[in-house]
Parts: sequence; structure tokens; C-alpha cells
Amino acid sequence: MEATKQNPNLTVGVNEKIGVGKSLLLGFQHVLAMDLYIAPIIIAGLLALNTMNTTYFIQMCFLAAGIATLIQTIGGLKLPVVQGPSYVPIGALAAIGGKLGLGAVFGSLLPGALLIAVLGYPLKIFAKTVRKIIPPLVGGTVIVIVGISLMPSAFNNIYAAPGSVGNNVIVATVSAGVLLVCMLLGRKKSGSGTFFRLVSVILAIIIGTITASFFGSVDFSTVKEAKWISLPSFFPFGEPVFNLQAMLTMVFIYMIILIETTGTWFVVSTVTGEELDDKRLNRASAGEGIGCFVGSLFGGTPMTGYSSNAGIIAITGVASRMAIIAAGAILVFLGLIPKLSAIITCIPEPVINGIFGVVCVAIVMNGFKVIQRIDIDDRNMIVIGVPILLTVGTIVLPKEILYSVPDFANYILSSGTAVGAIAVLILNLLIPEVKSKSESLS
Repeated sequence: MEATKQNPNLTVGVNEKIGVGKSLLLGFQHVLAMDLYIAPIIIAGLLALNTMNTTYFIQMCFLAAGIATLIQTIGGLKLPVVQGPSYVPIGALAAIGGKLGLGAVFGSLLPGALLIAVLGYPLKIFAKTVRKIIPPLVGGTVIVIVGISLMPSAFNNIYAAPGSVGNNVIVATVSAGVLLVCMLLGRKKSGSGTFFRLVSVILAIIIGTITASFFGSVDFSTVKEAKWISLPSFFPFGEPVFNLQAMLTMVFIYMIILIETTGTWFVVSTVTGEELDDKRLNRASAGEGIGCFVGSLFGGTPMTGYSSNAGIIAITGVASRMAIIAAGAILVFLGLIPKLSAIITCIPEPVINGIFGVVCVAIVMNGFKVIQRIDIDDRNMIVIGVPILLTVGTIVLPKEILYSVPDFANYILSSGTAVGAIAVLILNLLIPEVKSKSESLS
């Protein structure tokens, strides 16, 4: 069986086919476990969009995420990666929108997206760059950094959600607890074990939401107000304005997003046991750029691979691209039918983030699986440890300090993943490796 050759923890491999019903169930779990509507809500608030435009903006981000996922899974990376709005450009988009208007926001997104695509094809230089600067030591550390940098956001979203902190913690604990129980029950490779692994996330969401309803934390009023059908259009927020400073800013942001999403590709590669060869990496860069470009045409924001979905694969044991293609189709469908996407946004934050915390653990553990094969001498201890330290330091950086630094520093420091990834790349290049005596003699 393909799965066992790639990764013994998987029950279904990347290119194995599964039934339509199973694909939809698993795809729906991936969609439910994502908090992809949060970044658009934050951006809409910073851009001072009215209620109608905010709803439409969130809808277009669902659509853009679906299109980008299908592009990446079918023709780009060809691995089970779900795309969603990146948090990295939030500050930059708010600054551009505040100074130059919405036209400049969406005009600034297009050139950078095309540049990322061109780095993959036809230039084919992305893979060479990755091969040169990202050996397993760096790749494994980046995976750990991705998981660690996401953990605080899970807790912050639980504490900051509407309702009392105590109730939110109970709801999050129940949701995470159900997921953990399903994971333990799913250790059996067949029968009930397979069932619990497949439905683990959706079961955790259902029981968590029911628990939240006891505390009055579930509100479906927005579903009643949402339209049934809303068709997309090109540049819904006005004609694009191409301002040089705004475009250069977003090119820089896209480079950070590319570092961020490359970390996700390493996570998925490790979880699935699939190699990231040159052809696949170049296709991935092209797919990332094309997905961001197409999404921007419809009024979406820059997309990135969501590493949380790699954690879902590790939990369910199903890595089939069919499930992620189904997730992409569901996201497109939600983008066209606002009433359904409104239901997703009604799932209480403590439910999603209780599950998200467990997913972060799965990501970190997969990073350690890569690192454990490496000899941890003094040099490697520094290369691994210091970036993790800087990642944590960036996460706890007070907001007033973050807002006081120059824009380019703000963009980097707003992402713990970006800081940690850049640090491990630089340290690995700067600190020379010392060959052992046996290696020197040979």
C-alpha cells in the first residue's frame, strides 16, 4: 500500500484515490478546522469597510482560498496543501489602504504574485535556492518554528473570544479533549480505529459547539441575514491603482509569505513522506503566485499554505489529494453561497482554537522527527535553538514596540514564523560545520 511506503502512520497515501463521500467528509473537516475568515475580518476592519463590503470581502477570500487550493493541489505542488489568507500582509495592506485607497491595495498585490510565479516557472530558480539554503536541519527547525509560532494564537483567541474566559476554556478543553480521545481510539489500523481517525475533527467541532451552546456562545443570526447566492466580479472594490511604493512594499511582503509557505510545504512533505524535488518546488512557487494573482483579481488577499491542515493529515492518517481537492471545491462553493460560509464563521472561536492547539502539537512533533536524525553538536544546537528563542521573543513582543519600528521591520516582526525561518537560514549559512576526524580521514 502506498501509504505504508511513504509514512507508516498514514492509512491513505497522497496519490491514492478515495470515494467522493469520504473526500467530501475529510475536505469538510479541513475547511472547518481553518480559521481563514479571521484575517479578512481584521483587514476589513483596518480598511474601514462597511458591513456589506466586509461580508463580500470575506466571501471573496473563501473563493480565492478555494481557487488557490485547487491550483496548488492539482497543478502546482501536487501535495495535500490547503491555501488560506496570510496574516503577514495585514499591516502593509492597512497602511496602503489608509494612505492610497482600496484601488492601490489590490493594484499592489498583482505584480508580487506574478514575481513569485515566475521564480518557479519559467526561471526555475526557486528550487535551486531552496536546495542551497534549506538542508534537513533547517527544514526540520522551520517546521518546529511553524508549530510553536501558532500555539500562542490558539490560546489568545480562546481568551479573547466573546463570553467569560472560564467558559471559553471549558469549551476549548472539551473540543481538544474529544480530538485527543479520537486520536487514541484511532490507533487501531482498522474497524473502529479508522472511523474515529476519519471523523475526529468534525466530531470535536460538533461536541465543542454543543458545549458552547450551553453557555450561550453560539449565534446563528448572521446566517439569517446572509444572501443565498452572490457571484464574484473582477476588482469588486474599484479599478486597481499601480503605485510604485505600494507595489515594492508588497513584493517584499510576498517574499516573507514565500518563506512562510515553504515552511508549510516542509511540514506536509514530512507528514506525507513525499520528497520535495526541484520540479515540485518550482511548480509550488508558480502555483503560489498564480493562486495569489487570481485571488487578487476577485478581491482576495495574498494566500499561503495552512500548516494546520498538515496537522489534520497527521491526525486522520489520510493524505490523499482527493480530500484537499474536495476542500478546495467546498471553499469555492462557500465563496459563491454566503449563507453557507456564514455558518462556518458561526463556529465559536474556543472550539476552533481548542482543536487548533492539538494540531500545533502535531506540527511540532513532525518537525522533531526530522531533527532527531541529525547529530546535535554545539553548532547545530545554536542553529536550532536560537531561531526558536527568537520566534518566541517575536511572539511576545509588545504591540507598542511593534508599531514604533519602521514599516519593513514591522512586516517581518509581525510574523514569528518569518523571524525564526530567516534566523535559521542565516545561522546555518554563517556558522561553519566542523568535520569529525573520521569524516576527514575518509
